[in-house]
Amino acid sequence: MKNDPQKAFKLIIGSQYFLYFGVMGIFLPYFNLYCYHIDFSGFEIGVLSAIRSVALILTPLIWGTLADRFRIRRPIYILCNFISTGIWVFYLYTTNFWAMLVITVFYGLFYSPIISFLEAVTMDVLGEKKKSYGKIRGWGSFAFIVTVIVVGRIIDLYSIEIILGLILLGSLAQSFISIKIPDIQIKKQTAFFSKAKVLLKRRVVIFLFCAFLMLVSHGTYYGFYSIHLENLGFGKTFIGISWALASIAEIIVMIKSDVIFKRFSIENVLVFSFMVAAFRWIALSFAISPVLILFFQILHSFTYGTFHVASILYIDSLTPDAAKTLGQAVNNAITYGLGLMAGFFINGYLFETIGTFSLFMTSGLIAMTGGILLKISQVVDRSSVRAA
Repeated sequence: MKNDPQKAFKLIIGSQYFLYFGVMGIFLPYFNLYCYHIDFSGFEIGVLSAIRSVALILTPLIWGTLADRFRIRRPIYILCNFISTGIWVFYLYTTNFWAMLVITVFYGLFYSPIISFLEAVTMDVLGEKKKSYGKIRGWGSFAFIVTVIVVGRIIDLYSIEIILGLILLGSLAQSFISIKIPDIQIKKQTAFFSKAKVLLKRRVVIFLFCAFLMLVSHGTYYGFYSIHLENLGFGKTFIGISWALASIAEIIVMIKSDVIFKRFSIENVLVFSFMVAAFRWIALSFAISPVLILFFQILHSFTYGTFHVASILYIDSLTPDAAKTLGQAVNNAITYGLGLMAGFFINGYLFETIGTFSLFMTSGLIAMTGGILLKISQVVDRSSVRAA
């Protein structure tokens, strides 16, 4: 009976990942495509995407600091779920770029910290079994797979406008279930600000910079991949299958993440993920065959799957208990916030002049740079340890 509460907590957290990434499975492949269909330019699409990333930079840091300093993670998590869902409703009533820009700003203020808070809660619930994180996170990938396929088919049968209502329904469900999220507090009081200073150490800063480059390289994929496929002549069903295949590969890796990290160090997994990303983006800069395009989607298991899990574990290992939420918030802010913002701005600006093939090539070179810098940093750290 002792394990029953933890099992219940895992079920609740798994449902949060399921709904969060289920909504993401609608938003990520199809929202920019929706904007493209209501005649937004590549630059306007890039701006909207970048604004969401700006929110990911700033607001999780503010919310994370408040949560750790005053130990109110759970109330903030619930608040952000409900308010962001309410703000999403306004997307249903306009197709004006400036109105959507304002909505995006306010939506981002409350939506952006949700995932970093969820990651921090998950690490606390897992305790000493943190390397099994991928098994819980896998529920999100499974939801993503289902939604991208199903929604792609629905859009082909009806209209792309339907995604706005579907996202609202998924967000509402997540909001109501978020009330059940566990409220786990660290037992020992510690000085928050002194503990948070660990995030300024050289090892952490270099990792965050390299992770920033990794997400910059994802700007073409997350911002313009669906548009790229449509311009190649593929339908929405193929686009959905393509995104789903990437998530299938990702979920397999996440389920087996504990096995992977027993055999390989977190640092080596990170470097390998960078190199696979470089290969994937460069390969997509040439691919026009549907078979090759789908094959390269399998590499998402490493460019996102292993990279994401390794990043969460790495930051968690470097941050003390008093700053866990802030640590995950900083990681998300630098990568999915600042990194994607830069990636979206670059891609939005260059989309109509050089096209997506060249953008993928550029992304490959950026990912390669991040991997090389991270490897050099690891070699320097080892040399310093030996010298000491």
